[in-house]
Amino acid sequence: MASTAPKGFLGQLRRWAWNYSGFNKYGLKYHDILMETPVVQEALRRLPDHVVDERNFRIVRALQLSMQKVYLPKEEWMTYEQDDYYLKQYLEEVEREVAERQQWARK
Repeated sequence: MASTAPKGFLGQLRRWAWNYSGFNKYGLKYHDILMETPVVQEALRRLPDHVVDERNFRIVRALQLSMQKVYLPKEEWMTYEQDDYYLKQYLEEVEREVAERQQWARK
């Protein structure tokens, strides 16, 4: 898999925005916080069970921490390099299928 390390100014800006968002302080990954549109819901449905379990654990832990108004210890924060964008291939697949359905509906 290609490295997700940011390159150049745009990469540094992405890293800054990723860190500034604050979800990493709760141990969340970027795809954990996506709004659940029909496309995202279908991609989540296609995930392997162990990935869904890991995602649910991160979300429940983040909710608990948020209610307690605390963050994880700094050594447990998610880093930019650790975020693996686990939904990306599923999202792309679902989006291709939706586009194909729309194309067939136009004919």
